[in-house]
Amino acid sequence: MSTDATLNRPEIAARVALDIPTGAFVNLGIGMPTLVADHLTQEQGVTLHTENGMLGMGPAAAEDEIDDELINAGKIPVTELPGASYFHHADSFAMMRGGHLDACVLGGFQVSTAGDLANWHTGAPDAIPAVGGAMDLAIGAKQVFVMMNLLTRDGTAKLVDALTYPATGLRCVSRLYTDMALFALGDDGATVLETYGTTVDALRDLTGLDLADGTADAAPTQEN
Repeated sequence: MSTDATLNRPEIAARVALDIPTGAFVNLGIGMPTLVADHLTQEQGVTLHTENGMLGMGPAAAEDEIDDELINAGKIPVTELPGASYFHHADSFAMMRGGHLDACVLGGFQVSTAGDLANWHTGAPDAIPAVGGAMDLAIGAKQVFVMMNLLTRDGTAKLVDALTYPATGLRCVSRLYTDMALFALGDDGATVLETYGTTVDALRDLTGLDLADGTADAAPTQEN
């Protein structure tokens, strides 16, 4: 997949949704990842988990669907699907830590080419740390996807060779979904699978990284 323009947030979320395995139990992190819920199809049979104690979460609630007592971990009103269940916060974290989630989608401040994730603190003296359940998800989910813009507002790449922010988890992220490209991450480094409004060479220049080009071989993994 290659497009003539960078992706906006809903488009990134739609691309992530394509790679969510059929029948999977999935946690969506706070912020951008919550948008993925709006792009999952009934045919995928995905069950969404939220760390504040719910299985069977549906898309974001709108208008008369809004129930102030039915929210996700980001305090966003959500809907419930048939068969939804509720449980104690501690039970929810036991699901996360116990390896019971097939995948999670998280935001990130930085991601390394090896799959290290930093998303709870920038290390700045005036920054407010917000770890939440990110560390539990990073080590507990069978697959960890991260979605974020590739560059900061000042043009600094958030895909890096080594983290400079405090780590959330090490060697945990398998795929990075951004507005400019989709990357596979691992011990062999970062491979560009898809580009959006740019080229692999331009991405190498932007990031300063030795990115492998896998654009000819990439395909959505939903069927896996």
